[in-house]
Amino acid sequence: MSEVKVNEFQIYKVGGAVRDQLLGLPVNDTDWVVVGATPEQMTARGYVAVGRDFPVFLHPKTHEEYALARTERKNGMGYRGFVVHTAADVTLEEDLARRDLTINAIAAPADWKSASELKDLVDPYNGQQDLRDKVLRHVTEAFREDPVRILRLARFAARFTAFSVAPETLQLMREMVAAGEVDALVPERVWQEISRGLMEEQPSRMFELLRECGALAVLLPELDRLWGVPQRAEYHPEVDSGVHAMMVLDMSARLQTPLTVRFACLCHDFGKGTTPADVLPRHIGHEQRSARLLKDVCERWRVPNECRELADLVAREHGNIHRSHELNAAALLRLLERCDAIRKPARFEEALMACECDARGRLGFEDAAYPQRQRLGGAMQAALAVDTAPVAQAAAQRGLKGKAIGEAVSKAREQAIAVWLTRQSI
Repeated sequence: MSEVKVNEFQIYKVGGAVRDQLLGLPVNDTDWVVVGATPEQMTARGYVAVGRDFPVFLHPKTHEEYALARTERKNGMGYRGFVVHTAADVTLEEDLARRDLTINAIAAPADWKSASELKDLVDPYNGQQDLRDKVLRHVTEAFREDPVRILRLARFAARFTAFSVAPETLQLMREMVAAGEVDALVPERVWQEISRGLMEEQPSRMFELLRECGALAVLLPELDRLWGVPQRAEYHPEVDSGVHAMMVLDMSARLQTPLTVRFACLCHDFGKGTTPADVLPRHIGHEQRSARLLKDVCERWRVPNECRELADLVAREHGNIHRSHELNAAALLRLLERCDAIRKPARFEEALMACECDARGRLGFEDAAYPQRQRLGGAMQAALAVDTAPVAQAAAQRGLKGKAIGEAVSKAREQAIAVWLTRQSI
């Protein structure tokens, strides 16, 4: 095996960079591990120490991160409950053993360039075979020591949509949930993994796998309780609210929407899980219940404001947006004002995007048109095109003040929307 040696230690590329190269995918980031080195040797060669929990160094020229080979020992709950050991005698195989999945536990020499050079790879846990078989499998029993790995595996399931989860790995995840490991996850790590999973190719797989192992009921009971809740079949041929939520989420991925929209899609129907049984399959008032439940989720996960605000808007108004084709100019303006579309038009465009995902995330409606998006978008542009300064000035000259001037501006916007609607019907 060829190795890049820096005096007495060796450097390998590991993890996702090797995996993605073997899969023929673009490599965005490279993880490096250094075997046989001490921190003093690294700094002596110009590497800059940056690791807080374990020794990580920045390359003096490329500034990429190089981590010393290490082992980990569990000594508490959660992902922080570890004792990390680094020493020059920690082997590459020992370092690979602490990694999450076999497909991420393959190492290559630092100068490895081609996926055809398989003989140069270090693969003690048969990750290459699992790549060929399209299986997500844990490396060792050490997997159970870090609950973040449940989230990571679920995220990989959303990315590698053709891969299945090994039965023994799924069982291990269930045991971890039963042992309370998921309860120990800190909000920042949950949101970090969830937000990344939302941006994968098929985000529904992340939440379906979390549900299958029991973690979803712990992390996001607002979503978990949607499965089994019926909806009116004439509007929702898929009937099941949980199935609908996943269809909406996957539609948001299909339409390549940003994170804000995907999070709004995830949360928009939480209220259906609290509909009284005697009302089903109708869900009267679920929009406001969704907004209240969403607030709890955002506080629990410390969700960024831009995601929180759009999700709240979509939860409250998606029903009204769906029915907006029935509204006249005055009612359309009231809807725009409730959505704060005049002040925040870009956010309203994202709300319309999320509502299109909701409408098309239904069985048989995947390729249907959503004219409400164009109609409301056009009405908003008509309102925005009104030059409010001369309207306000003219109102003031007529002796109007304060609220009355605002009403005059609104009337001008309503008239502009009415003119736009008339032109659309010609």
